[in-house]
Amino acid sequence: MADELIERAKAVLTPALRIHTDIVVRKAYGIYVEDRDGRRYMDFTSGLATTNIGHNHPRVVDAIKTQAESLVHSGCIFYYEPLTVLPEMLKKVTPPGIDMFFFSNSGAEAVEGALKLARFHSEKQGIVAFTSCFHGRTFGAMSLTTSSIRYRRHYQPFVPSIYHSPYPYCYRCFFDQKPDTCRMDCFAYLKRLFKHLIHPDEIACIIMEPVLGEGGYVVPPAEFLKNLRALCDTWGILLILDEVQAGMGRTGKWFASEHFGVVPDIMTIAKGIASGMPLSAVAASKEIMAKWSPGAHGTTFGGNPIGCAAAIATLSVIEEEGLLENAARVGRHTLERLKTMQEKYPCIGDVRGLGLMLGIEFVKQGREPFTEELKKIMDYCLDKGLILVECGVDKNVIRLAPPLIVTEEQIERGLDILGRAIAAVCG
Repeated sequence: MADELIERAKAVLTPALRIHTDIVVRKAYGIYVEDRDGRRYMDFTSGLATTNIGHNHPRVVDAIKTQAESLVHSGCIFYYEPLTVLPEMLKKVTPPGIDMFFFSNSGAEAVEGALKLARFHSEKQGIVAFTSCFHGRTFGAMSLTTSSIRYRRHYQPFVPSIYHSPYPYCYRCFFDQKPDTCRMDCFAYLKRLFKHLIHPDEIACIIMEPVLGEGGYVVPPAEFLKNLRALCDTWGILLILDEVQAGMGRTGKWFASEHFGVVPDIMTIAKGIASGMPLSAVAASKEIMAKWSPGAHGTTFGGNPIGCAAAIATLSVIEEEGLLENAARVGRHTLERLKTMQEKYPCIGDVRGLGLMLGIEFVKQGREPFTEELKKIMDYCLDKGLILVECGVDKNVIRLAPPLIVTEEQIERGLDILGRAIAAVCG
């Protein structure tokens, strides 16, 4: 029956839509997904870092049911309580000064809104982004995205006045530097843009993922982000931090920017905000938002009552169940175990991450990407009941992003499967 359903789906769904596994789900709960045959899998993807408090958390399910009984849709025609309560809750956990919000449906929409806000507020056109970053697949967001050429192929010309600078990806340094010889050449390159391509007083914003997501789960040096903040302050450029994947507790803090002591001017929030309901937000200060005049941006479905209710429940669970602390603690334990595995298996070139946003980069001799072998490792894990997903420009990085409720015991079980897979494939 599962095979028949998959064939029916393939007959009507565009091949552009990639489904990562052939699992046909009957139900999901916590860190587990159960298929139609009753087989249970551990989900270490969290639905692409979205079900941060686990699948079908009872409080989220109850909030959805309760809200659906009173109001399903507004279309910006009237006010309702969740639309006020949610931003009041968010302003308590966002970085200082980030206290006003515009709700939309997806991470890409939030990025589009952030770019519009930056241009509208600054009355400038230039935008600087970073190579390897992923910001979405709508046209403005795709014009920023460089985590893979396949997202850009056949779509040019892109939105104009967008410039790219190398992301500080230390393991694969654009300038072939090593940590002990690093001179922050990546930051120097960024400043050279101002001499050769666009003057800084024409730049509306610089947008960056504080932890690289689709591009490889890379943690940049704190020095780079601090320098970037100072550069933006010097020239009056708005700093946008895309927290779509790294936010909402994924890194062991509410937002990844907190690890670096950097406060953005504008943030984008999505994925983990509403436990799988389509909801995202552009977040900024009242001062910046005040210049966005009525009608300058809008939405029909953004801030949907059910999505907002799910988000309120999600934020409450993260705080009341201590999930930030759990993500930080279990994440540290996992990273230590991964480093031990790295010492044992030469095919693991690098392990990195914050909290439960951890990347394992697989390589051949000379740091060549180990893409085909990675697929075999993931297939082995799937066969043993562990769902993983890859990332990186060469798809040679496993991203470990289990729900923030995961326990050390559950992590150990998952890592045991992964270890056996690596041993079987890499020897």
